[in-house]
Amino acid sequence: MKIHELKYSNTNTYLIENSNARLLFDTGWAGSFLAFCRCMGQIGIPVQSIDYIMISHFHPDHMGIASDIASLGAKIVVFDVQKDFIHFSDEIFKKENKYTFNPIDDEKISLVSAEKSREFLNKIGIDGQVIHTPGHSDDSISLYLDEGYLFVGDLNPLYELELYKGTLIEKSWNRLLLLGPKEIYYGHAKSAILDDIKKEDTVSDDRYYLVKEITHLIDKGFTLKKIQKKTGADTAFIEDVTRMYLTHQNVTVQGILDRIEIKGK
Repeated sequence: MKIHELKYSNTNTYLIENSNARLLFDTGWAGSFLAFCRCMGQIGIPVQSIDYIMISHFHPDHMGIASDIASLGAKIVVFDVQKDFIHFSDEIFKKENKYTFNPIDDEKISLVSAEKSREFLNKIGIDGQVIHTPGHSDDSISLYLDEGYLFVGDLNPLYELELYKGTLIEKSWNRLLLLGPKEIYYGHAKSAILDDIKKEDTVSDDRYYLVKEITHLIDKGFTLKKIQKKTGADTAFIEDVTRMYLTHQNVTVQGILDRIEIKGK
C-alpha cells in the first residue's frame, strides 16, 4: 500500500495505490484539473491509471474536478449517505462562473452502501472501511485503512475536539478513534501521527498573532481593505484566513494556520 499526498490546490487530496487499483480520495476546486495533471506527472503516475474516485463530501473544493478526472476512465464511488448531496455544489459553481465546471453524471457513478464498504474495498485489494462521519456536513464520510491510515476530509482536526463536546463532530471522532488509527490525513491541515497530536496552540512565530488580529477585525466587521491597511498583511493571506475562519465553526488560530499551510504560506 502506498499513499501519495497531492498538494496542487487549497485542498489536500490523496492517491492510494496497491497492486490492484488506484483510488483517489477527494479532488480540488473546479479549474484545478491542469494543476492536478502536473502533480500526477511529478509523481510519475498517469491520470488515466486512476481507477476510482472517492469524495469525502460534496463541497466545491472536494469534488470540483471529479468529472474531469472521471472522463479519463476513473469511476466515481458515491455512498448511499451521500447520494442526495451529489449536486450540492452545482449552483455554487454556476454563480462563481470563473471556471469551467462539469457536473457529475448520475448515470456514471457507482453507488455503494456505506455499511457494505468493506466488501467493496476488499474487491479492489484494500482492507478497510468507510464510516459516515457527519459534523462538517451531513454527507461527510471518512476512509479508514486497516493499516492504521485514516482520511477524514473536512472533519475538524482532532486537536480541536475539546471545542465540540456534545456535537456530531465529537460523535464522529469517537467512532473513528475506536478503530485505533495511527495516522490521520486531513483535507485542510497537515497529516498527523496520532501520538503527536496536541490540542494546544503551538505556533511560535508572528503569524499566530497576525491571524489572531485578523480574526478579531473580522468579528468587528472590518472589510478586507481595512484589515489589510490596519495589519499590513498580504491580501491573499487575509482572504485565506477569512475563508477558513468563516467556514469552520470555532476553528482555532492553530487550525487556521494548519489549513492554509498547504499553500506554502
